[in-house]
Amino acid sequence: MVNPDIVASKLAELADRVARVRGHTRASVEELGTDRDALEIVSFNLMLAVQTCADIASHVIADEAWPPARNLAESFERLEQNGVLDSTTTRQMQKAVGLRNVVVHGYGHVDVAMVHAAATAGVGDLDAFARQVGVWVRARQGNR
Repeated sequence: MVNPDIVASKLAELADRVARVRGHTRASVEELGTDRDALEIVSFNLMLAVQTCADIASHVIADEAWPPARNLAESFERLEQNGVLDSTTTRQMQKAVGLRNVVVHGYGHVDVAMVHAAATAGVGDLDAFARQVGVWVRARQGNR
């Protein structure tokens, strides 16, 4: 059974990353593109936020003894299959893995517009992930 303390710790880490993204995001793509420090802070914290979500997914999958996921995107699908995430959040988290990969692996130039979109509209997907995982963990604890 999933350890709620580990999940709570990871959710707190996720909340901190999201707060850092929100605190350093600029009003426009152009402003973010000309503020290299802000762009790097936002990109890095988005990458770490998505990685934290993937860590949570991996932890839940392992503790619940569900079939392991072959990759990060599939880990979110596994959570959906087991009633942790809804399909919309699953799809959005799978898209977020793409941004994470660009930042982590340095696939060419980071697209400032993509980072700005993730930092403005996309953080809501991270919030939805955290909310749904939290609800699922609390429900599991109530069934003990």
